[in-house]
Amino acid sequence: MVERLNPPNSGWQAVDDYIAAHLLGEDDALSATLAANAAAGLPDIDVSPPQGKMLHLFARMAGARRILEVGTLGGYSTICLARALPAGGKLVSLEIDPHYASVARENVARAGIADRVDIRVGAAVDTLAAMIAAAEAPFDLVFIDADKPSNVDYLHAAMALSRSGTTIIVDNVVREGQVVDGNSDDPRVIGTRALFAAIAAEPRLSATAVQTVGVKKWDGFLLAIMA
Repeated sequence: MVERLNPPNSGWQAVDDYIAAHLLGEDDALSATLAANAAAGLPDIDVSPPQGKMLHLFARMAGARRILEVGTLGGYSTICLARALPAGGKLVSLEIDPHYASVARENVARAGIADRVDIRVGAAVDTLAAMIAAAEAPFDLVFIDADKPSNVDYLHAAMALSRSGTTIIVDNVVREGQVVDGNSDDPRVIGTRALFAAIAAEPRLSATAVQTVGVKKWDGFLLAIMA
């Protein structure tokens, strides 16, 4: 999640609308999810429709049968990712807020994919530690989109729950350009910069990051693969 500093750019909005109109089409389940999230008072910080489809395609390209998501919110990205799973696939999503998790479960059920989604409530650092201790099976794809100060902890846990070839995606890594500010006292920027440093020092990861613009303004994704 990210709190925006600047007003939306009408050109970026228009391009996202064009992409959605030409490549995505109408999606009743995702539209209903956004409406339910708004009605329940959840913050408007879901990934955009084009970004959600990108995550879906990443999961399909990775051939993912097991997906881990850190940060459920109302389940928009959860639905996008879970739809990529084959029969018998499973997505585990971690959410600290019980209200958000309840809304997400309803959205996931409405989308018809409750059988493949396991939403677990609690501090993700603690849930991940329990999963590692229980020696849960490795995941094929991990999507991290939660509190930024804990990014490095989430990365290390994701790696412990991965295998060779696992794809790790982290959202909100540009933060409207603030990521380059080494003097920032914003804990979200500090956590994001620490993530970059941790990945740069990790020989088991091959990674890049890309800037994105659109309805979610200026931000970016980090993409890594385990050796």
